[in-house]
Amino acid sequence: MSGSYYSYQLQAPRVRTEFFRMLPISLFVVAFGAAFGLASTQAGLSPFESILMSVTVFAGASQFGALDLWGAEVSVIPVLVVVFAINARHLLMGASLYPMLKDVSPGRRYGLLLLLTDANWAACAQDYQNGRRNLEVILGGGFVLWLAWVIGTAFGAYFSGLLQNPEAYGLDMVLGCFLLTMVLGGKKTPRVMVVWLTAGVTSYAAWRWLPANMHVVVGALAGGVIGLFWLEPRSLNSAEEGGEHGH
Repeated sequence: MSGSYYSYQLQAPRVRTEFFRMLPISLFVVAFGAAFGLASTQAGLSPFESILMSVTVFAGASQFGALDLWGAEVSVIPVLVVVFAINARHLLMGASLYPMLKDVSPGRRYGLLLLLTDANWAACAQDYQNGRRNLEVILGGGFVLWLAWVIGTAFGAYFSGLLQNPEAYGLDMVLGCFLLTMVLGGKKTPRVMVVWLTAGVTSYAAWRWLPANMHVVVGALAGGVIGLFWLEPRSLNSAEEGGEHGH
């Protein structure tokens, strides 16, 4: 299949712009990377192994979850189940980007998804809701977040003790606040409001009464089901299908 079939072409200047757009939040990612580096060395990993995990896995919450099961003998199946449960939201995140990803060649498509995080997905989704097709934020923003996570891991692994409790400084709230601003900055149609309200209520209920980390999966699925069966009128999507890209 020829490359001309794929209409979305990533633009280097915009990738650089999105890199710097996500740079401020990446500074807080460094702090949590340091917390992971510290926790991983305390769990028995060497600094090199900790950094290697962050370089190749790049999944903060899942990496912390894996550490809870780490030991002299690691049970692979439980680790896989925990990691899948925590990252199950990526199934819906990737699906939500399909209208743009289908216009990118498969190699670039799956390369982009390796850098997909909550933060750059939220920025991309908000732009798409506002009629702008912006996969550059997945690449540029994802790269700076990955770099920050690796740098933070290295710092925590080699200089453990300097930032043992980032939650004490409120750093654990930064990503949540960022995602909230993305929600408030997007469309506020009845459909969108019901989706977010449903996801929020079910997430809270799951957090209260279900096992750890299940609230992430339950909230994402509940909101996704509402969005799946309550479709926008075609007229609202027409601008998005031919939305801006590099103009």
